[in-house]
Amino acid sequence: MNAVMVVHGPAAFDAGDVERFIALFRPRRVLVAGVMARTAAEESGLPVACMDDPPSSVLSGLRDPAFLLNRGKTPASGRIFGEIVAGRLPGLVHVETSSGTVYCWNRGDTALAEVIALRTGYDLVNARSTTEPQENRREIRGCIPGEAVFVNGIVVGTATADTVVIAMENGSLKVVSGLDPKPHGFEKLLRSGIPEITRAWCKSGAVRSAPPQRGGRVSRGGTVAVVDHCGHTLYKAIGNDVCGVLAVGDDTTAVCGHICSHAGIPVFGVIDGDADAIVEPGYAPGSVVVEVIDGRDDDLGREIAERRDLQASTWEDWVEETLHEIEGRVRVVLDLRKR
Repeated sequence: MNAVMVVHGPAAFDAGDVERFIALFRPRRVLVAGVMARTAAEESGLPVACMDDPPSSVLSGLRDPAFLLNRGKTPASGRIFGEIVAGRLPGLVHVETSSGTVYCWNRGDTALAEVIALRTGYDLVNARSTTEPQENRREIRGCIPGEAVFVNGIVVGTATADTVVIAMENGSLKVVSGLDPKPHGFEKLLRSGIPEITRAWCKSGAVRSAPPQRGGRVSRGGTVAVVDHCGHTLYKAIGNDVCGVLAVGDDTTAVCGHICSHAGIPVFGVIDGDADAIVEPGYAPGSVVVEVIDGRDDDLGREIAERRDLQASTWEDWVEETLHEIEGRVRVVLDLRKR
């Protein structure tokens, strides 16, 4: 097939969809969108290229015929995701493996959609996206009550309905409906920069359900990267000179640990016990996680980032010196250093 396959999310890798579609269609290229999708892609060893842009941006920049491969947490959420992406494009062929459906959105490439449906045995559905962004207002659909809701990678609360509605009002975010808010999450989000709510990256549920794979330990000196409550920015922070990551926040620590486990990069996590269980944790050898005894992880994490030299002769020395400086203010809840 002379087409490009754009993969969204880790589930398509974890379920074997990507490997199966590569064997079945031999696409011209396979491009991967999404942070945890990149982790799953690297673990898979498949011949793919990882992009930093969302699926709509990746697809809009292509000249070759292309289709989107996705496995939603449910068939309904998978269809909603495709509709959102299609709303930003003139046409879209969307393969949703959770339901075995090929959606041809907004009069997309019908011939391509028919070939995919024929070879896979999937149902072919012609659909039209009616999703239009509302000014200063955002609907996050396909939620399951009780699961975490994210805006730009930060957990802002727990869903209480299948649709969460939030709005920007006077420079601040407001819950309209469907969300039990996490005030500290809103605070973190606004501190990282007021989002353009109609274009923000929003999702609900776990960022990945499969456990991480552990890679070989990277042991060296170099830069300690700082990731503060925005785990989705990690890949931009971990260059070849990075010897470890200072992660601030419970969920950020879990995401950084999960991603860095395969890369063999240790994490020093600062938490305060308000994790939302968004990903199964895993850590490379040499990792340490500390819980703040009194106060918030934000404050101590920022203090460490500002006061400690982030150029380390060795990761082990940096961790030992950091623990000495904050002794009495934290308790160690995970220590994977060699004794």
